[in-house]
Amino acid sequence: MTTVTSASGITLVTLQNCPPDIAFCGRVFTKIADLGVVVDMISLAPNHGSKMDVSFTINDNDLGEILEFLSKLKEKDIKPIISGGNSKINVYDEKMKDTPGMAAKVFTAASASSTDVRIITTSDVDISILVTEADFHEAFTAIQNACKEA
Repeated sequence: MTTVTSASGITLVTLQNCPPDIAFCGRVFTKIADLGVVVDMISLAPNHGSKMDVSFTINDNDLGEILEFLSKLKEKDIKPIISGGNSKINVYDEKMKDTPGMAAKVFTAASASSTDVRIITTSDVDISILVTEADFHEAFTAIQNACKEA
């Protein structure tokens, strides 16, 4: 059975111009963990030249905890971009790993409602989409309806 759930009050942080090195990511997320902040969604953009982008989400209430750390990254030519007040829509189904077309169904539903999608992460049994608060209700309903038809 497919379940569609949501969470609100989510901040998206994108770090542009990062070194294309997984050790860098390890250091960043270790520091964030040391600050007591839980990271949810994580996405790495493919390298462009000698740099890459790293995006992740945290609770809106935790942004203050990492602002000083983010400002220190600016000194290393890493550009933090912060977007707060987002919502996450999560589609979960154990059968997803054996069912072709689930991502297509979810993405088509989101696009039909002209949703501003900020980031997408997936596993073999779930799809998580971060959307703006303004687009949340329409996107959630469209995705929920599409999954009922599955």
